[in-house]
Amino acid sequence: MEKTAVTIVGAGLAGSECAWQLARRGHRVRLFEMRPGVKTAAHQTERCAELVCSNSFRSDNPRNAVGLLKREMELLDSLVIRCARASAVPAGDALAMDRDEFSRLVSEAIASRPEIDLVREEVTRIPEEEFAVLATGPLTSDALDCAIGELLGTEDLYFYDSMAPIVAAASLDFSKMYPLSRYGKGSGEDYWNCPLGKEEYESFVADLLSAEIVPVKDFEKGIYFEGCLPIEVMAERGVETLRHGPMKPMGLPDPRTGRIPYAVVQLRQDDLAKEHYNLVGFQTKLKVGEQQRVFRKIPGLENATFVRYGMLHRNTYIHAPAHLDRFWRMRREPRIFFAGQITGVEGYVESAATGLAVGITIAQLQEGREPVPVPYTTAIGSLARHCSERPATKAFEPMNVTFGLIEDTSHSPIRDKAVRRQQMVDRALAAIAEWKEMTAAQAVAAPA
Repeated sequence: MEKTAVTIVGAGLAGSECAWQLARRGHRVRLFEMRPGVKTAAHQTERCAELVCSNSFRSDNPRNAVGLLKREMELLDSLVIRCARASAVPAGDALAMDRDEFSRLVSEAIASRPEIDLVREEVTRIPEEEFAVLATGPLTSDALDCAIGELLGTEDLYFYDSMAPIVAAASLDFSKMYPLSRYGKGSGEDYWNCPLGKEEYESFVADLLSAEIVPVKDFEKGIYFEGCLPIEVMAERGVETLRHGPMKPMGLPDPRTGRIPYAVVQLRQDDLAKEHYNLVGFQTKLKVGEQQRVFRKIPGLENATFVRYGMLHRNTYIHAPAHLDRFWRMRREPRIFFAGQITGVEGYVESAATGLAVGITIAQLQEGREPVPVPYTTAIGSLARHCSERPATKAFEPMNVTFGLIEDTSHSPIRDKAVRRQQMVDRALAAIAEWKEMTAAQAVAAPA
């Protein structure tokens, strides 16, 4: 008997990954994406998996939690990680991509699967199909946002996120910069660094604090995610704050002088052609004219042409532990799943990982099997626990993956942090390999 197609709403990182995992197991999918008919505050294209903020997936070191998460996803044939590596640009020990090439590769992969029907249409109500995945991300449309609120019987949560500016390479004065990765990671010269002296830095901070910002709506509080604060909000915490954050000079000695500058602004390559550069950590809510005025005071950026200005946007998420089980499935309506940032995970890779896990879970259900839970000793499993086992009455905020979330089953305490983490990495990868075998695809009806 042929199974009903799984409905996935949202072709972002989570929705695309979820669709891919189902399709590669032979299951039919209807993947809804409202763009380009209905636009969001941050997207610029109609492609699947468009990166609207940074072009970085953060650390690629497996001894870093997000690096481990990537390795787990690769073991499970993640489309998102595969396309990220195929479109990678130099970024030290981070995995960063040409954002246009990345979304093109994901879009082409989705289009290549006959099992996936990509529908360019806004969904304004909760789908009624046998299985539905809400992967609309933090930029869920107003109509569906209201429908989700009615479904859950509660108001959603939110925080404000911001994007960093991107500048044109041809407009930069590279003679005032030097190429170097922090502590020589990657190729050793993956970033361009703009050095500032003490007076230049303090003058920059003063300009930043006096600049006009895009105001938050009167009826909403200015709630920000700590891992992605606007640079001017960080500056408000003290004149030295930026020197210990995005403008940290440690590990970046100027080879022309042999000395470490007082502060540094880093530029990361944003495309394979090296035509665009991202101001690392400079996410902002400054008005456009103020971004030009303030950021052009950075050495080398005096005549910068802005390809994209930084901006502020509202991110919606649900109080996941009050509604979801460890499969990202509604306890009250188990045919409905949530995936991506709307669940309360934070970060590109984390969002894609939830879509991957949900896709594999639904595939098992479609095959008439009880789904096997992802072990909590893994990075993916730790995100499942974050979204399901926290007391519903306790405050819930978006969270990146960390080793602190991963269950450590060591029989005795290990004081050497490096040894302990390596054991956790080995245990996690072994657990994912075992989970992969336990959830392996079974024969299903060929798609119509």
